[in-house]
Amino acid sequence: MMLHVPEVLTREQVADIRARLDATDWVDGRATVGPQGAQVKQNRQLPELSPVGRELGEIILKALLVHPLFLSAALPLRTVPPLFNRYEGGEHYGLHIDGAVRSVPGTHLRLRTDLSSTLFLSDPDDYDGGELVVVDTYGTHEVKLPAGDLILYPSTSLHRVEPVTRGARVCSFFWTQSMVRDDWQRHLLFELDQDIQKLREKLGDCPEVLSLTGHYHNLLRQWAEV
Repeated sequence: MMLHVPEVLTREQVADIRARLDATDWVDGRATVGPQGAQVKQNRQLPELSPVGRELGEIILKALLVHPLFLSAALPLRTVPPLFNRYEGGEHYGLHIDGAVRSVPGTHLRLRTDLSSTLFLSDPDDYDGGELVVVDTYGTHEVKLPAGDLILYPSTSLHRVEPVTRGARVCSFFWTQSMVRDDWQRHLLFELDQDIQKLREKLGDCPEVLSLTGHYHNLLRQWAEV
């Protein structure tokens, strides 16, 4: 399931993050991938242990923890601290798939990458190209969202970033291990949760809504790994 998660960050938060990112130093993005990824990756990133990156990543993580749509779709157990990348002057990232397991920098913790997230920090009019292209069983999808919005998609998907031919594409990206490993199960729970919320708005906590809520939690109890 691919999902557009709007307004993870406010415009003010985006402006503050961009100002701090534009004033810091970037490194070759190939430093964070293996030999295969290095062959197709041309961009720049903040170092994984960058103090600025860690501070800005905490802002993003706090925003995600109170964003109901992200929580409903991802059912997050743990998330790699957000990283930041920048593309300009023709930089791009060829077709690839994310590694199945990521280490959390500075710790001994590892997590399974169930879901990938790209949080856009540049508006679409600020640059040409730079579309995130995700290839899955339903076809090929191009994504270019407003600054502050996020795209969430299964980490099992092949994807690439098209060359940026004007301006700069700045994003944060990170991976989440979900409480529910299976994408189909997560999708079912997400749709059930969204329907329950809509019914509650119309009908309140009537017996039918309470029953559906019970079914949701019993399915989550059956499938969750915590």
